Amino acid sequence: MPDDVAAMLRRILDAYDNDPKWRGAEFERVKNISNTQVGDVGQDLVVALCKKYGFEIELPTGRQHPWDIKICGVTFEVKTATEDVKGAFQFNHIRHHRAYDALLCVGISPDDILFDAWSKATVATDGAGRLVTMDKGSSATWKLTKRPDSLRPISNFQSHLDDLTRTLAAASQTTWPNR
Repeated sequence: MPDDVAAMLRRILDAYDNDPKWRGAEFERVKNISNTQVGDVGQDLVVALCKKYGFEIELPTGRQHPWDIKICGVTFEVKTATEDVKGAFQFNHIRHHRAYDALLCVGISPDDILFDAWSKATVATDGAGRLVTMDKGSSATWKLTKRPDSLRPISNFQSHLDDLTRTLAAASQTTWPNR
């Protein structure tokens, strides 16, 4: 590659650096990995927290599965986002047509970890927040934007997941006894 082209690209890249709030932050490294890896980091954190708190978990085989993790018999879609320059989290590619019971969102800010989880029905009826389509005119994949103050501190993970999984497990036994 010609040196002048490499220099040109370096100058262009200088204009696209991460927001300064991430420089020197505790979780700065998350901004330097691919979006797929950010999702994997969030899922690995959920798995580690579940193991720490003694939740029974099951992981599907392969990437093309309708759910990401089963916690105490409840299937979850896990979405992870980093805080954007406006101070919000964009949880992308939420899909209603997939077979899962609940959505669990992990938000990573420069120096904090936040989360929340809702039943799929609550998400589908905008109870978790307003969903916006990812593709104009399409209803296959959605985006949920959350401000940090609308998410829970990660220190509440155990109690919230315990309450949610108990509620959803009890509801599924009542509603779908053959499940």
